[in-house]
Amino acid sequence: MTAQKLYIRTFGCQMNEYDSDKMADVLNASDGLVQTDDPAAADVILFNTCSVREKAQEKVFSDLGRVKHLKQSNPDVLIGVGGCVASQEGAAIVARAPYVDVVFGPQTLHRLPELIRARRASGRPQVDISFPEIEKFDHLPLPRVTSASASVSIMEGCSKYCSFCVVPYTRGDEFSRPLDDVLVEVADLANQGIKEVTLLGQNVNAYRAGDDDFASLLEYVAAIPGVERIRYTTSHPKEFTQRLIDVYGRLPKLVDHLHLPVQSGSDRVLARMKRGYSVIEYKSIVRRLRKVRPNISMSTDFIVGFPGESEDDFEQTIRLIQDVQFDASFSFVYSRRPGTPAADFDDETPQATKLARLARLQAAIEVNAGRLADAMVGTTQRVLVEGSSRNGLKGNSGELMGRTENNRIVNFAGAARARELVGQMIDVRVTQALHYTLRGELLEHAPILTVCDEQPFGATKCAQ
Repeated sequence: MTAQKLYIRTFGCQMNEYDSDKMADVLNASDGLVQTDDPAAADVILFNTCSVREKAQEKVFSDLGRVKHLKQSNPDVLIGVGGCVASQEGAAIVARAPYVDVVFGPQTLHRLPELIRARRASGRPQVDISFPEIEKFDHLPLPRVTSASASVSIMEGCSKYCSFCVVPYTRGDEFSRPLDDVLVEVADLANQGIKEVTLLGQNVNAYRAGDDDFASLLEYVAAIPGVERIRYTTSHPKEFTQRLIDVYGRLPKLVDHLHLPVQSGSDRVLARMKRGYSVIEYKSIVRRLRKVRPNISMSTDFIVGFPGESEDDFEQTIRLIQDVQFDASFSFVYSRRPGTPAADFDDETPQATKLARLARLQAAIEVNAGRLADAMVGTTQRVLVEGSSRNGLKGNSGELMGRTENNRIVNFAGAARARELVGQMIDVRVTQALHYTLRGELLEHAPILTVCDEQPFGATKCAQ
């Protein structure tokens, strides 16, 4: 009998990417569904949604409209909507798109098999957007390893209630997974060959499990055999403690890269956003962090054109970019989200002005990114080889790609040795800085050395 097929379209953040992987795992374990990239070939079609920005939310309904004909031509096809839009809209999704069969929130994805069975047995759409918290993780199958890196969710929800954000309303308040559960999952992944783990949460540094905090968790993960590199996202400046900063001085497995959302460089705007910190407090975190990790690279989030943002407020944001030297950002024009306090703020700034500010901000980030990339040319970088190059040289299929500690992609010749190299940590010398990636060359016979001098951006220069 041919296995049924599952198509998942994912919108939004890494948490949603993680959740989509878990949806696939759950339905594979329960019903043997295998994933397909073609919705027309699927028996189950799921949209895992994001409601952080207005366009992303509307795109869900647009894409639902594009698969409506599949349901009309084959009534047995099942269509589901999960994620944050599902949590926010609930049964209203079925009212707007009656051909949707199941609606489920981020905390109820583990109930997908029973929701699908109930839909097929009753003939009625099923909606479950409750917040059962930790139950979700108790019912998920063991993770499947498909590469040398993997993500592990350590907590969910958010209790910060920034004035612009819907996440607390769609994912609930912060709750942390038990420490032992997280460590068992990481250890299981390491036993299957994972070398790099990314710890996920809306605010990972709010993690608490009894007397253990996020800094403790990082130390425990670093002690697991097989784990060579640790990343995490996303953290909040309000809870970036000195204890967490000190961990960077003790754990070489913790990468020289940090994504720390700031949102604005203006104290006045930050206060209206209810972010809970000032610009000088944010810069103090960066200063103290670079004292123990001089080469750490910084990426961040910016909201441009927040209601009431003046030209001077925006100029302060540009100065912060120059002061901190962010080399990447997720930056967007403010999107009003119904139900949030900021939705009621007066917003008189023309859209054209907001877009011009966004372009200028992104150009400033690109200048920093280019400067940092140029400085990496000639250095030796330790990279985790992920697979075939997505870009590389035009027409050249003989390249592999790896990720540096500071989160940059390096393309290099080596496809003939793919079976040997993919999933391994290797040394690559950077030879060229391109617009978004680096080019390098594999160091074929580099000796294993232990006496090294620090070089810019996490590189090493070792004595022979």
